[in-house]
Amino acid sequence: MDTTPYSDNIPAPMHEFAARVQEETPAGLHSIHVVGSVLTPDYQPGRSDVNSVIVLERIELPFLDMLVGLGTTFRDRHIAAPLLMTPHYIARSLDVFPLEFFNFREIHLTLTGEDLLATLEIDDGSLRLQCEREVKSMLVGLRQGYLRALGDRQRMAALLAESMKSLLPLLRGLSHLRDLRPSLAGRDLIRSLQQPELTETESFEAVFALARQEDASLPEKGVLMQLFDRYYHAMESLAGYIDALAA
Repeated sequence: MDTTPYSDNIPAPMHEFAARVQEETPAGLHSIHVVGSVLTPDYQPGRSDVNSVIVLERIELPFLDMLVGLGTTFRDRHIAAPLLMTPHYIARSLDVFPLEFFNFREIHLTLTGEDLLATLEIDDGSLRLQCEREVKSMLVGLRQGYLRALGDRQRMAALLAESMKSLLPLLRGLSHLRDLRPSLAGRDLIRSLQQPELTETESFEAVFALARQEDASLPEKGVLMQLFDRYYHAMESLAGYIDALAA
């Protein structure tokens, strides 16, 4: 996917962070990549964290200590702690985390170093298996989260919003498995899912909208409970659909 139109979304603190890493790293730095929602039209300045992947030849404690020092400066500026990897780790983990690496490949911008994310080769069988595993794990999480929420409106809304954060990367992987070009925009991605085999996908759109709202504008408890019920059953249908792709 072409993330170039959204490269200006990357805030100044992220560029400052990358520059500090290059200046202060005590280990062999391979590359720095920005990944995730900041490179999509769904990015919300001031609310969305900026995520990154830093690739090193070796990961050693002095580098971690350096990042701890930078964290005190940048965490309040919506710069999330980066994911740290080595080229060897990436090469040996594509079959274990195909969904994560698929999304890194599709949505990233390399700030410095070799763009090794662009050439990752993802096995479709491994990708389908993880999609099925993730959506079934999300169903467990929804059930447990519903019990922990104890009917609290804020907790219910937070549960649904967190679920949507996990669902969008999964839907991009599913789009690829269906030979569709995944969309960068969450709402378009959800709408591309609509088909006779899947019911209640409108609830995905409703939860996506909810995740982008401020707390003050949350729906009433009864509305949230109805939305949870529709969303949960839509996720069950999605799990069955992905399972059937293995046939």
